[in-house]
Order: sequence, then structure tokens, then C-alpha cells
Amino acid sequence: MKSLQRILGIFLFSLVSVSAVADDAPAKLSAPEISDLFSQGKEFFRQANETAATDNTAARELYQKAALRFERIASEGGIDNGKLYYNIGNAYFRMKDIGRAILNYRRAELYAPNDPNLQQNLAYALQRRQDEVEVEAQRKIMHTLFFWHYDISAHTRAWMFAGAFASAWVFATLLLFTRRPWMKWVAGVSAVVAVTLLASLIIEAGTSAKNRNGVIIAESTIARKGDSTSYEPSFQDPLHAGTEFRLLEDRGTWLNIALADGRQCWLTSQDVELVR
Repeated sequence: MKSLQRILGIFLFSLVSVSAVADDAPAKLSAPEISDLFSQGKEFFRQANETAATDNTAARELYQKAALRFERIASEGGIDNGKLYYNIGNAYFRMKDIGRAILNYRRAELYAPNDPNLQQNLAYALQRRQDEVEVEAQRKIMHTLFFWHYDISAHTRAWMFAGAFASAWVFATLLLFTRRPWMKWVAGVSAVVAVTLLASLIIEAGTSAKNRNGVIIAESTIARKGDSTSYEPSFQDPLHAGTEFRLLEDRGTWLNIALADGRQCWLTSQDVELVR
């Protein structure tokens, strides 16, 4: 019983720690201004869809206007949610700006990881990337063995933990009054599931602060072996928009990054943007 109480305490502490990361800076835009910008963005996007078949240039300008409205809501209105970043990603995708489309789809995924429309659009945008970077074998194995950690959202895992934890407590309590073997089995399995899910949540909370992922937004950029243009290129060909990476070190104008296949290089900060 005491071990289960400690597990619950750690879980609640981790939830409080994660929620404490929220930005407390006051929004620069009022609620009516945010509503007005959102309405304008939706209208520009609608007009762009109607214009795209006859005038690509005019449609691109309208998509750009829609994206700018939505981005102002995020940057100046203090609004961060999956729907907003999904709309921004759609606008950039229609502009054929694959880098910024993937960037904003990834941001939307932080808030709505299980949204089917988001996952469909993200998968389609990923297919449009020019660079083909294979995921290193070790990461593939980890994703296969611990698929539930990578494929199930933290929100869903938290609810699953709560259910397993409650089940363990209920059946452990019932065992005080009746000694039926199947109750002991259910209590044990529930406890193992609860501990496993809790470990997954704690690991994710710890690694999310360290692992800062990003996306190349420039049409193309030359990866270098050091933090200056005087260094030789890291690869024979440049990297292109939409290629994702993990940040290793930030030196202001230059970033040391790792690609999905494990290769490391330096990129100028103006050519990339971080998801968080």
C-alpha cells in the first residue's frame, strides 16, 4: 500500500511540475482583437481556396494573410492550441512552404497528438520533403519495443495510469476481505501497468525539456562542420525545407544539431526554427 501511495505522490508531483512550465506573461491582444483576427484569418483562407483554381499568385497572398493573422494570435495573443497551429500549418502547406507547414503541424501535435486530420496532413507534408533521412536503427528498435510510450499521447497515458492505479487500489482493498486468486492477479497486473505508465510519463517529462526538436524552414541550407562559414560542408548536398532535427547546442547564430539518422552538423539559426 505504501508503495502505491508513493507512486501516486510522484505522479501528482510530475503533473504539477509540468503545469508550472506554462508562460505567465500577459497577452498583448484583447479577447475581441483575437476573435477578430481569427475571423479574418478564416475568411482569407476561404477566399484563397476559392481563388486557387484560377489565380495561384492571388491565392498565395491570401494564404499568407491568413497565416499572419493566425501567427499574431499565437505570438501576441498568448494563445497556444492545436487548432491554431493546425490552421497555420494548412496555410503554409497551401503556399507550398513545406518547412513551415511541418513546423506548425509539429506544434499542433503537442496539443492534439491524436487528431486524425492533423496526422493525415502531417504525413502528407512529410512525404513532400526533398531530403530522405532514415531513422537510425537504435531508435527504430526503441520505437518498436516501447510503441505505447511513443504512439500513445501523454494525456491518454495519464488517464490509463489513473485507471490502472485505481484498479490496483480497489482489488488490493478487496483482498483484505476475500482471498480469491483472480483478484490478486488483477491487482498485481494493474499495479505493474500503473508503474510502467508512470515511469513513461516521468521519463517524457524529463526528456521533453532536454530534447528540443526543430525544422529547417529555408528552401535549402548548407550544413557545416563548425559554427562558421569558414568550415567545410558536412555533407555533399545541402539540406532542404522540412528536414527535422534535434538541437544539441545553441550558439546564437549557429546551432549544433543531430539528424534522425544520428549525423551531426551546424546550421545557421536563420534557416531553422524550433518546435517549442
